[in-house]
Amino acid sequence: MRILVTSSRNPFALNIVRKLATAGHQVVACDTFDGAVGSHSKYLLSHQVTASPRHATDQFISDIAAIVERFAIELILPTFEEAFYLAARVSDLPAGVRLFTGAFEQLARLHDKVSFQHLATRAGVPVPETVVATDDAGLREATSRFEHWFARAAFSRGGVGLLTNTGPLAGQVGIDDCHPSPEQPWLVQPFVSGPMVCSYSVVVDGRVIGHCTYRAPELWRKSTGITFLAVDSTQTLDHTQRFVDVLGGYSGQLSFDYVDHDGELLAIECNPRTTNGVMLMSSAQFDLALSGTATTPQVVEPGVEKQLTAAVVANLFGQRLSHLPDTVEDLFRVPDVDAGWHDHTAMLWAPAALVHGARLSHGKRQAVLAALADDIVWNGEPISGMSAADAKELEAIHAQRF
Repeated sequence: MRILVTSSRNPFALNIVRKLATAGHQVVACDTFDGAVGSHSKYLLSHQVTASPRHATDQFISDIAAIVERFAIELILPTFEEAFYLAARVSDLPAGVRLFTGAFEQLARLHDKVSFQHLATRAGVPVPETVVATDDAGLREATSRFEHWFARAAFSRGGVGLLTNTGPLAGQVGIDDCHPSPEQPWLVQPFVSGPMVCSYSVVVDGRVIGHCTYRAPELWRKSTGITFLAVDSTQTLDHTQRFVDVLGGYSGQLSFDYVDHDGELLAIECNPRTTNGVMLMSSAQFDLALSGTATTPQVVEPGVEKQLTAAVVANLFGQRLSHLPDTVEDLFRVPDVDAGWHDHTAMLWAPAALVHGARLSHGKRQAVLAALADDIVWNGEPISGMSAADAKELEAIHAQRF
């Protein structure tokens, strides 16, 4: 099969490229800048540059359509939030190509953290108590309800922009810097103690066929995982299938974040796209899941562990001395996600992506991750050229907040 992997800047996108190629597929990758690490893998048939889905949607769709026609692409596999733009404009893609992501309405309901709370309730998946703030005064009032609290925007991702008065991230973002609105609300929840648990799934025609549950023992700046350890999937597999059943007829990738609070998994948010969990799946597991032919879910066994070694090394310089021995031990014990691929040219481009993000963030270290994703994210706005039906569904989702 000929497959187009979009937003190739992410490490998990590079991992997908390698897995698909070794499974016998011909893979083309694309991104909005030429230095994207996944665009320089030796496993690619070709790599292309497109316009930004967020800032130049019409040209982005035109660029994707041209790539599909030029390389006879059969499947488009989004890896980040360009999925929303592609789903909203799927009718403008060439006939015969398959877009492996949910319908726009499904993606929007999962991504909007307010509507996600409603979906979780319908699915019977427990969530923390939640207060929605749509202005500055509402945010302050909501935080006053709880002794220990945690807040974030309805459209946020990657551990960026978290507001809390408890834990290692307390005080890193000030409440005066957060400005909710009816279009961009914030959620406030009691701070729930317990480790974070994440899941990643491949879903085909309403069935969870590939699944991984993992924790991140090592974090970048105390928020974004850089080591990943597979754990038992019993609860998260059940929860994911419950969500899929409520959505009805979903195909695509799904990722959830939970807090393990005394053995009960509380759903925090959903990323309806690829996340780092895919890197724990074997090539055979991922290919079999994507094909939809597996008769039983392909589940990653507990104990599988990978790390982004370069990020772990970089993170060493910001750690307390007491934590250094564990981190150094992990450097030698935990397999790197790039080990065994012999794809060195791609890794030479890794600094280019960080430089690109640093340039866009104007040198603000904490903003690099946010800046690097800025041109491919979706924050709930109407999308240029979207259908009247999808625009109506988006209005309905927003109306649920009040």
